[in-house]
Amino acid sequence: MTKDLTNSPLDRQNILNNPYAVQEIERAAGIQGIPFEGKTVVLKEQIAAFFEVSVRTVENYQERHVDELAKNGYEVLSGKRLKSLKKEISQMDVPETAFGNISKAPQLAVFDFRAFLNLAMLVSESERAKLLRQAILDIVIDTINQRTGGGTKYINQRDEDFLQSSFVEENYRKQFTDALRDCVAMGNFKYPVYTDKIYVSIFRENADEYRRILRLENNDSVRSTFYSEVLDLIAAYECGLADVLQQASTARNRKLTTYEVDEIFKGFEAQAHWRPLIEKARLKMASRDLAFRDALHLQLQEYVVPVGAEEYERFLGEKSKELAERLEDAKDVMKRLKERG
Repeated sequence: MTKDLTNSPLDRQNILNNPYAVQEIERAAGIQGIPFEGKTVVLKEQIAAFFEVSVRTVENYQERHVDELAKNGYEVLSGKRLKSLKKEISQMDVPETAFGNISKAPQLAVFDFRAFLNLAMLVSESERAKLLRQAILDIVIDTINQRTGGGTKYINQRDEDFLQSSFVEENYRKQFTDALRDCVAMGNFKYPVYTDKIYVSIFRENADEYRRILRLENNDSVRSTFYSEVLDLIAAYECGLADVLQQASTARNRKLTTYEVDEIFKGFEAQAHWRPLIEKARLKMASRDLAFRDALHLQLQEYVVPVGAEEYERFLGEKSKELAERLEDAKDVMKRLKERG
C-alpha cells in the first residue's frame, strides 16, 4: 500500500510510535545534534540546513503542526534547562552562529530525533526530506520483517496471550460445531455459514473477505492469524450461541430450521453486552493490521488509530516470541487446557 506521509497523521504516528524503527532510522539519518539530558536534540536552524530549506519554512510547519510535534518530542526550553542547553552548545566545536543568535534568547525551541523525524514526514518542499521519507518506509518494513523472522502474516502469534486464547477458543469451537450438528436441520453448509455470521457480526467481514485483505494463501488458516482479543470474543460467541441453540432445540423437541436459527442469531448478536467487546476487537484488528501487516480493513476504517509504543513492544519486543518457542515453554499449560476441554 503506497503511503503519502505528508498527508497522513495516522501513518506518521505509527512510525514515530515504533521505537525499533526509529532507532534504525536515527542510525541511517546520521544527523548531528546537541547532546542534552541523555538524548540528542536539534534546533530549527540545523533542521533548515539539513533539509536545505529556509528557517521560515521550518517555522511555518512548526506553527501549523505544533500539537503533533509537541506529542513527539518538540518542546520550548527556558530557565535552568535553557541555560544547561546553552552550556552544552558552548562546549561544542561548532561556531555558535550555526545555531542562530541564541545567547540572549529567553526561550528556545528544540526537537529531539522523533520530532525531527516528524518534521521530515511533513516538509514537502525539500528533496532531501522526500528521500528520507522513502528511506523511512523501507526501514519500517525491514525492521518489522527482521524482528518477525521475515513476515507479518502470523505476527499475532508473537503475543504472549495468543497461545492460551487459541486453545480456549478451540474448545468452544467444538462446543459450537457440536451444537450445529445436533440442533440445526441443515447440511454441512451450516458450519461455514454460521461461522461467517459470527465473523461479520464481530468485524464485518466473512472468511473469504478477510482472507483477501490479509493476502492469505489457500492453505493458510484464517483463525491462526487472529489476535487474542478477537479469538476471545469469537470463543464467547461460540459458547453463548451453542447454549442458546441447545436450549431452543430442547424446548421444541426437534432440530431448528434455518429460519429459526437466523432469528435466534439476530437476537443473540443484538444483546447490549457485546458492544464494548466488539468495539475493542474492531479497534485492535483494524489498527494493528494496518500498522503491522499494511492491510486496511475498509469496513473498519473508522476504528483505525495509531498503534502505541506498548503494542510494538508486545509484538516486536523482547517479550514477544515465535509460536514454536511458546509451545515449547507451555507444554504443561496446553496439557491442562486439553484435559479441561
